[in-house]
Amino acid sequence: MSHSSHARACGIDFGTSNSTVGWLRPGQATLLALEDGKSTLPSVVFFNAEDNSVSFGRAGLRDYLDGYEGRLMRSLKSLLGSSLIDGRTEVQGSIVVFRDLLTQFIANVKSRAEGQAGRSFEQAVLGRPVFFVDDDTAADRVAEETLGDIARAVGLKEVSFQFEPIAAAFQYETTLAHEEVVLVADIGGGTSDFSVVRLSPARAKVTERWSDVLANGGVHIGGTDFDKQLSLATAMPLLGFRSRLTSGRDVPNGIYYDLATWHTINSAYSRQVWTDQQRLAVDAMEPECFTRLLALIRERAGHWLAHQVEQAKIALSSHDSANLPLERFAPGEQKTLTRIELELASEMLVKKVEIAVSQILRDAGLPAGGIDTVFFTGGSSGIPLLRRRIAALLPRARVVEGDLFGSIGAGLAVDAARRYGTLS
Repeated sequence: MSHSSHARACGIDFGTSNSTVGWLRPGQATLLALEDGKSTLPSVVFFNAEDNSVSFGRAGLRDYLDGYEGRLMRSLKSLLGSSLIDGRTEVQGSIVVFRDLLTQFIANVKSRAEGQAGRSFEQAVLGRPVFFVDDDTAADRVAEETLGDIARAVGLKEVSFQFEPIAAAFQYETTLAHEEVVLVADIGGGTSDFSVVRLSPARAKVTERWSDVLANGGVHIGGTDFDKQLSLATAMPLLGFRSRLTSGRDVPNGIYYDLATWHTINSAYSRQVWTDQQRLAVDAMEPECFTRLLALIRERAGHWLAHQVEQAKIALSSHDSANLPLERFAPGEQKTLTRIELELASEMLVKKVEIAVSQILRDAGLPAGGIDTVFFTGGSSGIPLLRRRIAALLPRARVVEGDLFGSIGAGLAVDAARRYGTLS
């Protein structure tokens, strides 16, 4: 089979929760299968201390949840633009730099994609949020440069970037028969990004598209933030959050925020934290909560609990209630969560997203009636309250749901083919 019409470059969507790679080939699926025949690879690295191995994606999460001793790293993208990117952590007795962890993961993504494609990639378009860091252009630029440096370190000789909602727009454009003005709402694991774009079959043939982008914007709120707020509202009080000591003082809340945030969970396992919590337990007004907290620390079950909260959040997107199991550290115990609890916990986040969308419409210079379609993508766009509030701002617009986890990777592949051409 001739490869002369295959795209030279691929598109890489390194996501907070999941990653994908797209490659345009006539008559074949755009997204490459990265794990178990699936196009998504969860952005997870697990260091197995028992057999001194490293696993990625679903396999890494499975190893961790099966109870193997080791260290789970997730939401790695959140490190970009933060001071933690040059920080270090201990893994299996060795010191690992966070930047090297990202490099290891992206190298694995590239290797899997090349294995499926049957060829190596030297050019790629990488997706990026509209803002890696809100209200700090210098930090945002450093974040993009860091991701570019990592991409080149894993063997990509030519690297360019595209805003993730613009990439999703390019994927949606391949389905259109006539021109539309589209608000792309990309609600991912780490950010909510929006673009207003003019799309049409004729415009799709043009390489330079910036004149069609009417506005871009976003806010650093995504699925992991909804997980965090749901955890703080429902799970952490079971461990003593917002309880009191016999002295009348509030229990210090730092550990609860760490346990509710994916990339800081490991900090709860230090010896100092264990000593501090044992001391507090003696004076706790609700000692049963500290019994659970100490058991969670002892069992290193923080990531397990965070995963259960995330699964409950996903279930509450389609059901009125969901079960939150606690058996890993509190045998026989569980809690029922309701969609109302999720919506109450999410209200502040949703309001910030609403403000960001309203600003985008002002920036585009369009009335609400000037938007033909709202195109939802990103796994967290399935949260009912969030979707209702965004749609309510544009009551006349048609609502379209893309591939929640694949639209960006597929759109990056379209952009990569336009930028870098086909194989000779």
